[in-house]
Amino acid sequence: MTDMTMPQMTMNDAISAALAEEMRRDATVLMFGEGVATKRPDLVAEFGGARVRNTPLAEGIIAGTAAGAAATGLRPVIDLLFAPFLCYAMDEIVNSAGKLRYLSGGQFAFPMVVLAGTGGGWGVGAQHNHNVEAWFVHSPGLKVVMPSTPADAKGLLKAAIRDDNPVMFFTDLALGYAPGPVEEGDAVLPLGRAAVRREGADVTLVAYAKSVGTCLEAATRLAERGVQAEVVDLRSLKPLDEETILRSARKTGRVVVVHEASRLCGIGAEVAAIVAEKAFGQLRAPVLRLTGPDAPAASSFPLEAAFAPQPDAVVEAVLRSVGSPAARPVELPAELPVPA
Repeated sequence: MTDMTMPQMTMNDAISAALAEEMRRDATVLMFGEGVATKRPDLVAEFGGARVRNTPLAEGIIAGTAAGAAATGLRPVIDLLFAPFLCYAMDEIVNSAGKLRYLSGGQFAFPMVVLAGTGGGWGVGAQHNHNVEAWFVHSPGLKVVMPSTPADAKGLLKAAIRDDNPVMFFTDLALGYAPGPVEEGDAVLPLGRAAVRREGADVTLVAYAKSVGTCLEAATRLAERGVQAEVVDLRSLKPLDEETILRSARKTGRVVVVHEASRLCGIGAEVAAIVAEKAFGQLRAPVLRLTGPDAPAASSFPLEAAFAPQPDAVVEAVLRSVGSPAARPVELPAELPVPA
C-alpha cells in the first residue's frame, strides 16, 4: 500500500537524491560517465564540473578510470547507460575492480558504483536491452543490486556508494518514471536484504526489479481464486538473502522464481538450487522458474512486452504448482547396490 505521508518520487529522481545526499556527505564521492552532467544539471550546479562530468562514449576507459580513482581513495559513481554496453568494460570491472582488492591482500579498496539501465519497456532493441545481471553475480569481488521501488533505489544506492567494494547497480528501464513513496533523510538500506512485499501461505513468488510488480499483480488474481501467494523481492542479487528465501520456502512449501533475464544459469537457477539443497524436506512441489526466453529482445513494443513473464503466466505456473501432489518421503534401501 502506498504511504501518502511520504514524498513521492520516481526511481530516477530517487537516484538523483541519493547522489546529491552522498556528495554532500562525503567530498570524495564524484560522478562521471555518458551524459551524466547533461542529465543532472542540478548536481553540476551544486558540486561543480570537477565532481560531475560527461565523458566520451568509451565504457572501458570510464570503468578503468573509476577503478584507478577508487584505488586512490575516491568514491566514483559511473553511468554506462545501457547494460549491454558493459561488454566494453568487462576487463576493467571484472578483472581489475573485482579482483584487485583480493590480489592486494586488502591493501587497496575499490569503492566504485557502476550504474546501468536494463530490461524491456522502451523498445530500444536487442543491443540496448539485455538483462546481464547474472554475469556479474558470477564474478568474484563484485556486488550486484537491482531495486524494484524508488525507496529501495535510494537506500541501496547510498549503501553502495559507502561500500568498499565495487557494486553493479542495475535499474530497470521500465521503472525509471514509476512514482513511489521515499523516506526523507539518511535512509540507508543495507545490501543483502530481501523484502517480503506480500504475505502468503500457499506459494512463494521470488522476483526482482519489474518482475516484482508482475508477481504482486499475479498474487492479487490468485487471491481471488483462493490461493495466497507470498512475494519476495530479492533487491540484492549478491549478496543474496538466503535466509529470507528459505524462511518463505519452508513456510509455503512451493516456490516459483520469476525474472526477465533468460533461464539458463540465471538468478532463478541459483534460487532453485538453494531451496532444493536447504529446504527440500519442506517442499510440496518442484521449484518452478518463469523467465525470459534464450533469445535477443525484440524492438517491437508488443513483442518486447511478451518477452518478459506476464501476470497470466505467473498465475498459470502457480496453479500448476499448487495442483502438484504433496511430496512424500522417498525411502531408500539401507545399502545402495554397487554397479558391476
